[in-house]
Amino acid sequence: MVAPVPTSERSDGFQPPSTPKPAFAPTPAPTGRLAAVQEMARWLRLLFETEREFVRTATTLIYRVGEPELKYLLCQHVWEAASHARFLRERGRELSGFGATDDVRPSLRQLFNEAVMPADATVALAGFYRVIKPALHDAYRHYLTATHHLADWPSRKLVEEFLADEARHAAEIAPYLPVAASACEPTSASASASEWSAHLTTLLASHGGLHSPSPPLSVTPSPLLPLSPASAPPLLSATRLYTHPPTPSRGRFPTCSSVFSHDPAETPIVRAWLIDPTTDARVIRMMVYVWLMMELDAVDYLATVFYDTPHAPFDLHHDLARHLWDESRHSQFGYRQLPRLGVDLLTLEHSLDLYTILVQMTPPERYAMMTMEFEANSFPTKAHVMDRVRELNDFEADTLLAFDRNDEQNHVRSGHRWLPGMMALFGETRSPEEFVAATRARFAELAKTYGGITPHSLPAHQRLTGEKILRLIK
Repeated sequence: MVAPVPTSERSDGFQPPSTPKPAFAPTPAPTGRLAAVQEMARWLRLLFETEREFVRTATTLIYRVGEPELKYLLCQHVWEAASHARFLRERGRELSGFGATDDVRPSLRQLFNEAVMPADATVALAGFYRVIKPALHDAYRHYLTATHHLADWPSRKLVEEFLADEARHAAEIAPYLPVAASACEPTSASASASEWSAHLTTLLASHGGLHSPSPPLSVTPSPLLPLSPASAPPLLSATRLYTHPPTPSRGRFPTCSSVFSHDPAETPIVRAWLIDPTTDARVIRMMVYVWLMMELDAVDYLATVFYDTPHAPFDLHHDLARHLWDESRHSQFGYRQLPRLGVDLLTLEHSLDLYTILVQMTPPERYAMMTMEFEANSFPTKAHVMDRVRELNDFEADTLLAFDRNDEQNHVRSGHRWLPGMMALFGETRSPEEFVAATRARFAELAKTYGGITPHSLPAHQRLTGEKILRLIK
């Protein structure tokens, strides 16, 4: 593992975001003829901002948790939260008093900036899903009791659907949360999670909770940190910046630098075999499933972009959330199909090179490499692979590869749309073409230091290789 690069020493000069820009202008209390409409619009606004901030910050959990199934689930929840936010904004803009911008109030941003701070990803996960998500669930339920069933019917239909999603999210995440300290012998993880959840509960209450845009509630001190005179607990996010880990977590799964090479005794994907017309189509199918499963590295490094772009337009984060969910689904194609073909997933090493290199780069550089380099240049090889796999008359494999290709085409289109805007957020004035060319060169230079640093977890006789794939198909 390579040590993190201190912000002051980073070669790209990137400064992680800290204090939000003072852009949010609170909506005045509703009065006059449209007071009833404006009051509900303010509630919808708070719900929109909460879902938006969940998208921005819950993504920091993805590369810090190790279990692939949990990564996949978080990607799904982030995409659904982005969809909630989109429809809340669409409905809110139909109502007087919702506001014209996508900005987030500083107090809410402060809560979510604090939520990402625990070094232990399990503790952070508990804070999001035992404090913030239940508060959001209750806020949706409270909205239904406060609004008029007929006058505000369009909002009610959305909120009813989102409320069901929140209940499902709670059930889906429950197996991954640390056991509550009160329900077992206290452990370090359960105690830390309980203390952190109490801390976030105190902070949330000090800002008034999520039940209404009203003045703050009275609060009591958390056992973790005492209340300050201003009735808000001291913040870890006020004392240090959140930074991405230098390597992603893969939990119990073995790791390596790359699953690609020219040596069938070294890695499972042999570059020459992918394009050799004499390669058995069953071997190609197996290798492309490994390739798809390794899109988990794309999940991890794309997830870093959200937190680093706090002032991006919501539509950018919405499309990034869809991109993230797509990459998660593609990884699941391999994760679910390989065991059916006889592969023990604990013998398949996970490649970490792309994350360890890209995390050293700025967000627009990461996004440029992903969309304008990796995805844009994968089409010729994958087209050949698709044609070879069709020889097997495997309808499911054909379907998975077709949807993968369709999604990747959309991602490249999104790259053309959003890269210039992301560049502008970081003061980049070069043309996109110049920027992409320079980014390729910079990636190659960084790869000399941060590439190839993850050794094989397993010896050659234990890990999946091209030679092992040949034996599996016989």
